[in-house]
Amino acid sequence: MKICIPTMGESGLDDSVGEHFGRVSTYTIVDLDTDEVKVVSNVSHHMGGHSDPPEIMAREGVNVMICQGLGRRAISMFEELGIEVYIGAVGTVRNAVAAFKLGRLQKATVDDACGKHAFRDRHHF
Repeated sequence: MKICIPTMGESGLDDSVGEHFGRVSTYTIVDLDTDEVKVVSNVSHHMGGHSDPPEIMAREGVNVMICQGLGRRAISMFEELGIEVYIGAVGTVRNAVAAFKLGRLQKATVDDACGKHAFRDRHHF
């Protein structure tokens, strides 16, 4: 199972969880079966690219996105691509992975969308 965490750098497990998943500079992907850690650049529309963050995750074979919170549109896009979303991640990637493994993160639905993303959801991430 591959999980993805939005991050601000290339420090892998020691990097901090990014606050706004669509505007982070990198995504850290952890394969829970092999313990492989991969850092990919955010090449989404937000960063001048040509795709949305959920599409990047789908191309990387991600099964689960772990983040602090995100908007309704993003949650819907992840659901459409078959990627589960868990919210409430804080600290480092290592902390977020541990919290996920222990079942301490909340599975997100559109009802859990971050309030500060309400206006932004009507336009983009």
